[in-house]
Amino acid sequence: MPREEKVRLVDELSQLLAECSIGILTDYRGLTTAEITELRRNLRNSAIKYRVVKNTLARFAAEKAGKKELVGYLEGPIAIAFGYGDIVAPAKIIADYVRTGKTTLAIKGGFTGDKVFTPADIESLAALPSREVLLGKILAGIQSPVYRLVNCLANPMRGLVGVLQARAQQLEGG
Repeated sequence: MPREEKVRLVDELSQLLAECSIGILTDYRGLTTAEITELRRNLRNSAIKYRVVKNTLARFAAEKAGKKELVGYLEGPIAIAFGYGDIVAPAKIIADYVRTGKTTLAIKGGFTGDKVFTPADIESLAALPSREVLLGKILAGIQSPVYRLVNCLANPMRGLVGVLQARAQQLEGG
């Protein structure tokens, strides 16, 4: 590979490393082309890029992007899933693919910002509920005390109205 192309690849990879919200490193050894294509399709549907990288170029790109802590993970055949936005989605897709498929794909680690994740961290990240579910739980938690307060304040009025209606019916009938 000519030197200019290597420089371009390092620049492109360092830009991906710097801009992504999460990166998940996988060992793709043993996967067939059809399996990699299926995984890429699943990831592409969620706007996630999946790139097979050369370790030497990836090390240079990691250092250039200020992610020197990744260098230790860049051994053996590596492919990186670059996620933008929601950091849980790439972890869920890859963990589900590993869990449900009969593949040899292995999660080697991951990163977000300055934090590096172990494979166990990625698995626990994949187990988190989606952003929408978490927001729904937060809103329900906020709304619940207010709802209970309104009910507590309204109960004496309901009781008074019930007593007055009963008395009115008693006076009409009697």
